[in-house]
Amino acid sequence: MKPAHILLLLVIAVAIGVIISTSGDASQYVDFEEAQELSIDSPGEKVHVVGKLKKNAFGEIEGMTYNPAVDPNYFEFVITDNKNREERVVYLSPKPQDFEKSEQIVIIGGFHGKTFKADKILMKCPSKYENKKLTTSL
Repeated sequence: MKPAHILLLLVIAVAIGVIISTSGDASQYVDFEEAQELSIDSPGEKVHVVGKLKKNAFGEIEGMTYNPAVDPNYFEFVITDNKNREERVVYLSPKPQDFEKSEQIVIIGGFHGKTFKADKILMKCPSKYENKKLTTSL
């Protein structure tokens, strides 16, 4: 066998190994009920939960706890999933910028006991998607 063929087989084997190792990190979109069941069946598995922030009649966020003077890496809030189940979420990092303006949130993480611990927070802010007219003056 030629050295070029051996090298090609090695490259293919490494590529297959990389694909298999990264496919194990893929997570799925679920609601809180499914996320809790998955945490029992396979602890440590990451899931995506889509939800909305709990807000009062004035549009203010309820149940949010963040005090950077005490602990800048502790952020707690409440979201409601697509099946209207509310859960308290703990995020052990600083509060994301413009969190209050977000319309919908995707949290990535899993349940640890009865608490959902988020590793990442993805936000959809309505201001980014509004149609704005551009005006020019001559």
